[in-house]
Amino acid sequence: MTGARRALPARGLRYGGDYNPEQWDRATWREDVAAMRAAGVTTVTVGVFSWALLEPEPDRVETAWLDEVLDLLHGAGIEVDLATPTASPPPWLARLDPETLPVDASGHRLHHGSRTHFCPSSPTYRERALAITRAVARRWAAHPAVVMWHVSNELGTTCWCPRCGEAFRGWLRARYGSVEALDAAWGTAVWSQRYARWEEVAPPLRAPYLLHPAHTLDYRRFASDALLALYRAERDAIREVDAVRPVTTNLMGFFGGADYRSWAGDLDVISDDSYPDPADPGSPVRAALTHDLMRSLADGPWLLMEQAVGAVSWRPHNVPKTTAVMRQDALRAVAHGADGVLSFQWRASPAGPERFHSAMVPHAGTGTRLHRAVQQLGRDLAALADVAGTHERAEVALLHDWPSRWAAEEPATPSEHLRVLPQLEAWYRPFWETGVGVDVRHPGDDLEGYRLVLAPQLYLLTDDDAARLRRYVTDGGCLALGPFSAVADGNARVRTGPFPAPFTDLLGAEGEEWWPLPGGGGDDDTVGLVPDPASPEDVGSGTARTWAEVLRPTHGVVVARFDGGDVDGLPALVRSRDDRLHYLATIPDDVLLRRWLLGLAERRGVAPRHPVAAVPAGVEVARRGPVTFVLNHRRTAVEVPVRTPCLDLLDGVEHQARVPVPPGGTVVLREALT
Repeated sequence: MTGARRALPARGLRYGGDYNPEQWDRATWREDVAAMRAAGVTTVTVGVFSWALLEPEPDRVETAWLDEVLDLLHGAGIEVDLATPTASPPPWLARLDPETLPVDASGHRLHHGSRTHFCPSSPTYRERALAITRAVARRWAAHPAVVMWHVSNELGTTCWCPRCGEAFRGWLRARYGSVEALDAAWGTAVWSQRYARWEEVAPPLRAPYLLHPAHTLDYRRFASDALLALYRAERDAIREVDAVRPVTTNLMGFFGGADYRSWAGDLDVISDDSYPDPADPGSPVRAALTHDLMRSLADGPWLLMEQAVGAVSWRPHNVPKTTAVMRQDALRAVAHGADGVLSFQWRASPAGPERFHSAMVPHAGTGTRLHRAVQQLGRDLAALADVAGTHERAEVALLHDWPSRWAAEEPATPSEHLRVLPQLEAWYRPFWETGVGVDVRHPGDDLEGYRLVLAPQLYLLTDDDAARLRRYVTDGGCLALGPFSAVADGNARVRTGPFPAPFTDLLGAEGEEWWPLPGGGGDDDTVGLVPDPASPEDVGSGTARTWAEVLRPTHGVVVARFDGGDVDGLPALVRSRDDRLHYLATIPDDVLLRRWLLGLAERRGVAPRHPVAAVPAGVEVARRGPVTFVLNHRRTAVEVPVRTPCLDLLDGVEHQARVPVPPGGTVVLREALT
């Protein structure tokens, strides 16, 4: 993106959701606007799925209905995030050109009748998408209700059609320059896959056996870039008539279909959709980790574009959120940097695939327990208006890279049970449990100033990024690497020699073999972990599961060893003599992992910044600027000790030494002035 990000106008913490007036009559529009005002709604997203109504047939654009909606919202003081409706093309587009529809990895063309039914490489789709985008922008660029533009929706479609094949070859030409260079980078001598002409290179369609990992990796990179190109094209069409208002599109957390790190610079506002499962006790930590990713991509505040206020409709069994969990989910996002909480959707749809998806106004109407909780959340967010815009960098960085994750989880690796996101969550959890802030960074980012950098599983590492991490360590930083890290280069080619190849000299140990443990990743594949008697620090004893590696120490310090099995006595945890580089060659139990990571943090001077003296089990604490959020996930009340008197900003009560938090409750504390 050229120039600085364009910002939303200051308005405290935004509150609202997706609004789909095209599903309702005009009388309901007026009821909705009145109910929005009563609920404290400040912001709604409009127009996401309105293409068929805006353009009922090619080149006939109907705008009067949306004129009326925007006027009503503006009259009530409600601002609009106006969407381009390109995520769901109308049926007439597929009738006019069936090749606008996507093709799956088996080569079968899909059909319309759902949403996201488009091929990112279709020139017809792009032409029609840009036409409706320009029509929307020209019509409403000057409307006072519009404060932000919202391109498409949850961009994530991958297509394997011949047009995408042609575009892929163009992408490869730009990346490699020649077929010979591509053959060298991919290693196509394997299985007689050498290409002699560009025309021979196709998308990685389903084949009789395994596909080439470098081929599939580059196709995933291409598919991400193709979607980003669509976003940029629509953004640029908007910019032709509006150079002021910010432009965004809603991301989907750690979604595997796009490299959001490569997208972040093109979004004026980082916005995300978050749907943690209330039936999963691990959801709070995963939600917090995802929020920290968004804050890190934004380098500051971001926007929660979608969440559910109750149940979703797309899981096999849709347990609803309680109203307390709905409140916690919203306030957690704010605690981790969100400057607004929007939900899908405002009013529940009586028809269509999402008819059982919860909404801020449920089917039973506004006189319901759920809607009263929606109104209360509006009051809570208004009380926290001063939090908006605050941001500070964490002292701990957790490294994640989409291409590395893609490459690590290809078939034909040593174990399908070693997966990146579970490792990322496991290393994040001890800091989440103690309320220590964490940024989610890329190995190519500027890591100067972080006291501790963690790479739980960084399988693929380019030469440039490896050099950056080496500089971080040699300049005095502390880096901890997890198992199966720095294995492959940027083309997914395994680095020869002892591993982790870019760091063995700094580490003082050399890896010889990867050694998945018997048992398939279950509880029966564990071996013991014991501290090395000569180690200056004691991480305690524990167990290791799923994975081990054969390491040979050279001049490094062995901290822990395997106890039992085929790897009995071998090093499991090694560090450099200067305590700056650490390598963990297994998946330890949660207690040992926590003890090791928090010990590293303590030695590097990392400590919680919040006033809570001790975080009880089942309680989540997060600090944002001068405010501390305390979320009780227990079914019983808890008293949280604090070092200094604190004022609860939501109920105005001042607490001295202990803060009571009810079951499922949330308090927001500011240290009292003395």
